Amino acid sequence: MNSGCNRFTVTGELVEKEDLRYTPAGIARIVLKIRHVSTQQEAGSVRQVQCDIPAIALGHIAQQASHMQLGQHLQAEGFLAQRSLRIAQLVMHIDNITLK
Repeated sequence: MNSGCNRFTVTGELVEKEDLRYTPAGIARIVLKIRHVSTQQEAGSVRQVQCDIPAIALGHIAQQASHMQLGQHLQAEGFLAQRSLRIAQLVMHIDNITLK
């Protein structure tokens, strides 16, 4: 098992937000979608990048995110993980979120 910490940071616009829910253990949980748009260098060329990033937040970060409005610009930090054992889609698990 890798004990290193692979952090992932993204800036973007909040484009989707589900209602705040609670797990069976009583932990706050919210599902978000963040739209990232930027210009990147790739193989010596400039490339316009746009992607929608599915994300989830738990606990006090979920409660904080539940008060954010669609269209707000934010920076989110966390890690990437598979959605579930059966679904290989990547999801960002947010452990820090700030408005920009």
